[in-house]
Amino acid sequence: MTRLHRQPICVASALLVPLLQLLAPNWLSLDGVGPSWAVLWLLPWALVDGPVSGAVAGAALGLVLDGLSIGEISQVPALVLMGWWWGRIGRRGSPIQRSFNIGLLAWIGALVLGLSLWLQLQLMESSAAFLQGWALHTTLSQALVTGLLAPLVGSWQLLIWRRRVPA
Repeated sequence: MTRLHRQPICVASALLVPLLQLLAPNWLSLDGVGPSWAVLWLLPWALVDGPVSGAVAGAALGLVLDGLSIGEISQVPALVLMGWWWGRIGRRGSPIQRSFNIGLLAWIGALVLGLSLWLQLQLMESSAAFLQGWALHTTLSQALVTGLLAPLVGSWQLLIWRRRVPA
């Protein structure tokens, strides 16, 4: 049985995430906030490849994205948690096929990621009360754009990756 993490083209697709993060297409943003590309890539990966691979992919992707930022907060904890959770859903439940389900899972993942970043920021800065409105706006905008884009991107990735991995 060939798994996704053993196929170079699938692993190489992860390189699109930092590239899209840096490019930040303006036409895919809501009030200047774009989608969470990490969530959009990790969701189908974990659903197809399982919880361990999802958690490892989340950690690797989080480390790469953290390397692109200057701040002290990290995306790794949320991406590892979401990769593991989505992998368990993919293994234990019936296959996720409906676009609404993919959009909802991506929306939840973007919310968890945004809240994780906000919580880390709160713990590191004692006088960050002024950031609460900004963090809420950014988290909700990113979750909305991610949830709306996920049925298109996630369904396409699931279709391709499920064909590459025999059941």
